[in-house]
This record gives sequence, C-alpha cells and structure tokens, in this order.
Amino acid sequence: MPRTLRRHIEMLMPSRNVIPPILLVLFIMVILTSLSFGYSKVPLDVVLKALLKSMPLIGDSIDLTGLDSRDLIIITEIRLPRVLAGALVGSGLAISGAIFQGVFRNPMADPYVIGVSSGAALGASLAIIFGAGYSVLGVNSTSIMAFIAATATVMAVYNLAKIGRHAPVVTLLLSGVAVSIFLSSIVSLIQVFSGWEMHRLIYWMMGGFSYIEWKDVLGILPLMLVGAVITHFYSRDLNVMTLGDEEAQHLGVNVDSSRRVLLGLGSLMTAAAVSIGGLIGFVGLVIPHLSRILVGPDHRTLLPSSLLSGGMFLVCCDTVARAASTSYELPVGIITAMSGGPFFIYMLRKSRGKYSM
Repeated sequence: MPRTLRRHIEMLMPSRNVIPPILLVLFIMVILTSLSFGYSKVPLDVVLKALLKSMPLIGDSIDLTGLDSRDLIIITEIRLPRVLAGALVGSGLAISGAIFQGVFRNPMADPYVIGVSSGAALGASLAIIFGAGYSVLGVNSTSIMAFIAATATVMAVYNLAKIGRHAPVVTLLLSGVAVSIFLSSIVSLIQVFSGWEMHRLIYWMMGGFSYIEWKDVLGILPLMLVGAVITHFYSRDLNVMTLGDEEAQHLGVNVDSSRRVLLGLGSLMTAAAVSIGGLIGFVGLVIPHLSRILVGPDHRTLLPSSLLSGGMFLVCCDTVARAASTSYELPVGIITAMSGGPFFIYMLRKSRGKYSM
C-alpha cells in the first residue's frame, strides 16, 4: 500500500482510545441482532421487550403488547444463553490468544495452534465420558478437568520448546503441533471406546452451542470475568515482556512469575471456553491480529479490543450456523476454521522469511 494512501486511511480512522467504546456499542448491537435470527425470526422490537420483561424490577412495568409467551421462551430460554455462551467463548479464546502471543513473543501462537485447546479437549472428553457430576464452587467437572489438562499442556509445550531461557518460534510451533497431535490421538482413542457417547463427543469436538443451557453460561462466567480482569492488571507486564526477558527484568518485571500467571490465566479461559463450546479453532489467532491493526500493540487497549471483537466474531459465526440451513445446523467450529484457516496460511506466507529455519 502506498505511504500516501496509508497516511490518509490513518487520518480517517478514529483515535485508538475511542475504538474500544465503539466496539462495545457494536458488541451490544450484534448480540441484539443475533437474538432475532434463527429457525423462527423474531422482530427486534419483540426481542427488546422480551429482554426487558425478563429483568427484575423493570419487567413488571413493561407493556406486553405484541409479545406472546412463545417468543418470550425462545428469546430468554433458548437463544439468550446460547448467544451469551458464544460471546463468552469468543472473548475468552481471543484474549487467551493475545496473552499467548504476548508471552511467547510469537504472532502465530494461539490456544489452538500451541495445543492448549487439544489439552482442554482431552480433559473435557474424560469428564464427559466418565460422567463425573461433581462441582467445586459452582464450577462443573468438565471445566475443572479441561483446566487441569490445558495447564499441563501449555507447560509441556513451553518446556519442550525452550532453549535456554527462550522459546524460539519454530520450536514452539513444532512442539505445539506435536503435543496437539498426540493429545488428539488420545481423544480419538477415547472416541473409539466411548460406545453410544461417540456421536455426542464427535459433534462436541466440532464446536457448537446447540445444547447450551443457563447453567453452562453461569458456570464459565466467573472464570472468564476473573481471567479477563486479572489479565488487564498484567497488561503493562505484557507490553514490557514483548521487548525480551532481559529488558523486562531491567525494567522491574518479574518475568518468570508474570509468565506463569499469564499462562495460567490463558489456560483457565481456554479451558472454560472448550468445556462448553468444544474445539473452536483460529479465534485466538485471527482476532488479536485484527485488533492489533485497529488499536496497535499496547495490551492496555489490545486486550479489551480482542475481548469484544472475539465475542462479536463468534456470535456472528454462530448466527450463520443457526440461520444457514433449516434442515440441520452447521457446527460453528467449521465456520471459524473456514475463515481462520486462510488467514493463518496468509500469515505463514507473509512471515516465511522471518520464521524460516
């Protein structure tokens, strides 16, 4: 792109500090619009009435003209938990991708590529197959097992890739691919012996929100909130860590401690996302890159922008999955892979000189 044209485009774009509030408005609009689409289309004014009716204190004063009980159930009990689950999962995967890219100083890192999603899938698959129904502080066993396996995976990948005190890009990607393939083979083995649960497990691994209930949303909401809030407090450390470990140490950052915390937070949000959404790839790769184009590399604005953009992206993909066909529903993981796969190939081609062996 010519420099003059690029300069004109940058002049027309709003200030980077204004972009997160704009994304927040778009995020709300996307959620409201998504609630009106599906097998049965519901007008937007009816959607707003249904949402207001379900709110405590406010709902009793809402005029119910034009709102029947069927639309109220469709919006509040079927579509709303599904849309919120898509927003939470997309936000969690996107902010996790931004974390991993910052920690590893690697633009190719994301929960799917470096194997964290496969580790979370293994833990969640074990919980699904063995039907463990316990919970800790309201968090179900699937999320707990996914978090344990995801944390173990990211630590294994990082230690396998580490040469001295650094994890080079090539070895990190190769380690992630190797560990991901190994864990995927274990999940495939579990599928073979899962019996009548095989169909459910296979469809879950394609990624989707067909069977989402309110308990699923409420189960991962605290994990996503805690992960996003704590990560925001480490945004300065992420900025400094991108300069390198030695420079970060000189600037007063405890690199080892910050890295462990950030990897744990990324694994936590990835595990929570995988536990209810299945394997949904490329969100953590594509969204941080697009957000970085909009707001720049400063994680103080990059993290919230990735969070909002990831939620919007996955809600839009899930809306397409719901509205694309009336006879059957496409798994949302297929849609994200079809959009993220070409982008990943483009990034590899663009960076082939920099990351060649």
